[in-house]
Amino acid sequence: MSLSKNHIKLIHSLRQKKFRQNKGLFVAEGVKVINELMNSSLEVFQLFITNEFSPDFNTDKIIHISENELKKISTLKSPNKVLGVFKIPDEKDLNQDGLIIALDAVNDPGNLGTIIRLCDWFGVEQLVCSSDTVDCYNQKVIQSTMGSITRVNLKYTDLKEFIKHSRLPVYAADMDGENVYAKQLPSEAILVMGNEANGISSEIEKAITHKLTIPRFGNSQETESLNVATATAILLSEFKRG
Repeated sequence: MSLSKNHIKLIHSLRQKKFRQNKGLFVAEGVKVINELMNSSLEVFQLFITNEFSPDFNTDKIIHISENELKKISTLKSPNKVLGVFKIPDEKDLNQDGLIIALDAVNDPGNLGTIIRLCDWFGVEQLVCSSDTVDCYNQKVIQSTMGSITRVNLKYTDLKEFIKHSRLPVYAADMDGENVYAKQLPSEAILVMGNEANGISSEIEKAITHKLTIPRFGNSQETESLNVATATAILLSEFKRG
């Protein structure tokens, strides 16, 4: 079997959320990412592999293609030997224990992908996303996670209702909050991170029980804010250190 027009049409369609949801499929690219996904519980739908690449994948879903054919279906500037189409898994129920990250309308795919990697790095198993947060199966998100998406439980839900019914204290970053470096932080909590441009929405802000700030140490004190993924990394480090 070779790359067909139907394959190309399918892969291109999966760049849009509505088609990913309709078909229950998503695309991933690159040797490292595909290796991670193939070693997980995800079910592969089809793999497109260049002729000079010889992976040890236990599947009959492989289609060998040329470098030029890979370029036709890739979104990367420098396609890396393999592109895979995988089945979107069913959402799992959330475990209401431990430290949970909650994202309020995070829109940038790179930020979401980095936050998923951070959750994996710091051992945060639960990531709750508002319904208007970028789709985690967006191809840019998948690439940014570098496979960590297979080890973090993501759930899209009504964030206000989720927080309302949780027993956990709710923390958020705020310029007027308490200095995070002087605060004793719990091992179980919800940490809310907000939208890149507008921060946390007003209705979610009402549910915040503790506000934290990451102090600025620069002499000028003119930097307005930190990137949401960078702020998440600092706060997660402090929660885990405590």
